[in-house]
Amino acid sequence: MPGQWITLDAADGSGRFRAYLATPASGSGPGLVIAQEIFGVNATMRDVADYYAEEGYVVLVPDLFWRQEPEVELDAATDMPRAFALYQGFDEAKGVDDLQTAITALRARPEVQSAGSAGGPGKVGVLGFCLGGKLAYLAACRTDADVAVGYYGVGIEAALAEAPGIRCRLVLHIAELDGFCTPPARDAIVQALSGRENVELYVYPGTDHAFARVGGDHFHKPSALMAHQRSVAALRREMGPHYDLSALWDKHCEYEFATRDVDATMATMVAEPYVNHIPTMTGGVGYKHLHDFYTRHFVNSNPPDTSLTPISRTVGATQVVDEMLFNFTHTTEIPWMLPGVVPTGRRVEIPLLAVVKFRGDKLYHEHIYWDQASVLVQVGLLDPAGLPVAGVETARKLLDEMLPSNGLMGEGR
Repeated sequence: MPGQWITLDAADGSGRFRAYLATPASGSGPGLVIAQEIFGVNATMRDVADYYAEEGYVVLVPDLFWRQEPEVELDAATDMPRAFALYQGFDEAKGVDDLQTAITALRARPEVQSAGSAGGPGKVGVLGFCLGGKLAYLAACRTDADVAVGYYGVGIEAALAEAPGIRCRLVLHIAELDGFCTPPARDAIVQALSGRENVELYVYPGTDHAFARVGGDHFHKPSALMAHQRSVAALRREMGPHYDLSALWDKHCEYEFATRDVDATMATMVAEPYVNHIPTMTGGVGYKHLHDFYTRHFVNSNPPDTSLTPISRTVGATQVVDEMLFNFTHTTEIPWMLPGVVPTGRRVEIPLLAVVKFRGDKLYHEHIYWDQASVLVQVGLLDPAGLPVAGVETARKLLDEMLPSNGLMGEGR
């Protein structure tokens, strides 16, 4: 849903300032205040707000520079001197007060609801980046936020005396090579905050400041993904919303393999999802391409006797990991698994792993893994003699651990 600008009254009566409000498709959820980088509430911060709205949060991004220059929006690549000037003139204490104003405003909104709130005020968290990363730490110490998450906060080491006043769960993401948080500063933060029951500290090796800013010079996607998962896990734990991801995934699979309904399958997914079958690099990115892939190459292309046998399932805050056996007789072409291979009529049984990521209550992506060598052996396209590969034995041993191990090593036990 498109975001909108609203106006807040400063608690000290000194004026009014605007804030960007993003609402989830459901229309309600827990609240989340996002504390900006030093570039103002620019397109990057609004994109972050929209992203967390997809996760199920009512998000508010207040303009924290309003006392110096209202409604400033800077570009990280070209406006660094101006951004630093605003940062150096920023009144940190008043900034925290403005965060509290935003928290209070969110709690009062009818859209803000939390699991178990029983009609009472909804819960509200704070999430910040850079300047906002330190403000998230200070919010944990000084405001009534229910949870706080800070990314590469600048200057936290100077405020560690406030650590005994931490009132809520605090998650800090620290870049190992952050030039604005030197090794001594990082060590001081870790030493002061480690071991606290309500504090989570994560240091991301080899990353620099702003590793989670998409499109930035230091963007590091693996670390950004890990940090996001940890952030959402903390937000879910303290505020919700809580979704039955297992049931959502089961319904998606029902549409894929039982009713074979492409439109219903896509309806379980976000607006722009993607699927990647890792061994063959088949799938699609975005609604149009994925709908076409499902229609032409997947949903209606699996053999009639295709079956999935669940082995294990792990459900996290944002994803489901399924371990299963995938069985079929190769009586039809299967473009996503055996592209260009004419049906061989052979039986195939393979272990298959699905890593399924959600945003809110919609499926965002699927990463599907299997042993392609085992598939090729079983359809007769790969001779296993002299190669460290196996055929149907990989599936059989998954069900019976007592079958011989180490056969490919010549030990057979």
